[in-house]
Amino acid sequence: MKEKLNQYFKIKERNSSFRTEIFAGITSFMTIAYILAVVPLNLSEVGMDRQSVFTATVVSSLIATFLVGVVGNFPFALAPSLGINSFFAFSIILGMGKSVEFAITASLISGILLLLMTIFKIRELLFDLIPASLKLSMVAGIGFFITFIGLKNAGIVESGGAVLTLGRLNQPSVYLALLGIVLLGILEYRKVKGSFIITILSVSVIGIFFGVTTLPEAVVSLPPSMEPTMFRFESIENILSVEMVISVFTFLFVVIFDTIGTLAGLASKADLLDENGKLQHINRSYLADSIGSIASSIFGTSMIGTTVESAAGIKEGGKTGLTALVTAIMLGLALLLSPIFLAIPSTATTPVLVLVGYSMMSVIQVLDFTDITEGLPAFLTVIMMPLSYSIADGIMVGILSYTFLKILTGKTKEVSIPMIVLSVLFILKIIFI
Repeated sequence: MKEKLNQYFKIKERNSSFRTEIFAGITSFMTIAYILAVVPLNLSEVGMDRQSVFTATVVSSLIATFLVGVVGNFPFALAPSLGINSFFAFSIILGMGKSVEFAITASLISGILLLLMTIFKIRELLFDLIPASLKLSMVAGIGFFITFIGLKNAGIVESGGAVLTLGRLNQPSVYLALLGIVLLGILEYRKVKGSFIITILSVSVIGIFFGVTTLPEAVVSLPPSMEPTMFRFESIENILSVEMVISVFTFLFVVIFDTIGTLAGLASKADLLDENGKLQHINRSYLADSIGSIASSIFGTSMIGTTVESAAGIKEGGKTGLTALVTAIMLGLALLLSPIFLAIPSTATTPVLVLVGYSMMSVIQVLDFTDITEGLPAFLTVIMMPLSYSIADGIMVGILSYTFLKILTGKTKEVSIPMIVLSVLFILKIIFI
């Protein structure tokens, strides 16, 4: 059995081991566990059943993560994107005043279009046409973005001042997160295997005594029914509208370019990119998030995407689909053991996200800052991801600045036709949406 798994997932070929892949899978799960709590909470604020959304979120994430591991042999964890989740709840339903059915239908249409774009390899083409300098900057930008998520989740930084301000450092959640960062730094320096899991569990246990989290009242709980949120689609006459077109376009824009940036970053850290900067069999990953997004719409939650938190499992050594398979198994357990998993506070995962961000910043030394037409777009990509709280927007700014700088400095030959087309589409998005 072990030998068959090794052959199927190419574990030895990718210089990994069963123990490493299992630890990595558990780590990836623990760093995305907070998503399982945040997504249902957000959607409950617009009238959706929180318990039903929890089950829908876990099941659709499980399906997509299983597919990306078993079919794609990638060490990625897939779950609803918080950016998409916020757009779903606060822009479409609250902002536009649309119904839950309208938002879910927009998600379903987007998922179907994503699947078609995957089948016809349009998404693969988009990944390959982005210049190497921008792909490298995506890695560093995602590193900043992940770090920012971790610091904000723990309250180390918060909204205030001009944009952000230092959080209230006398709060238990803050100093426990800082303690965890130091502990994880020491464990990493000592090269202790399973350092991420040790840190997450240690901070969680200590957090019980400081009121940051509580012991669950129950250990096992049957998953809530998805019936309240399943098959809630808009009627045909309300689908053909300008608002639906805008919603679907926005969903597609965010999912496509979030995924491009995330895959570039994760694949680079897992040494899965070839000498041309391409990710072999990338369409298998796209297939997983497309099917996952269709499933999420049917079950009643927001669209699925590759999570930046997967970088934690990769940093722990995960390089094959076995990592994703273990994460999928953990998601299955979360359906029955949700009280335990939801007791893990975001404070406990902050140290992991900070260290992952730190490790992803190493690519900056490879970027060519001597050529401003390469370096400035790369810099803008890096800085805009955390500042806009969006990988997709960071990529958009990077592509626009790259195209304009190359053309206006007489280096038009270095810009491909698809890059120009993308830039025009981005400009139209800025003007009209």
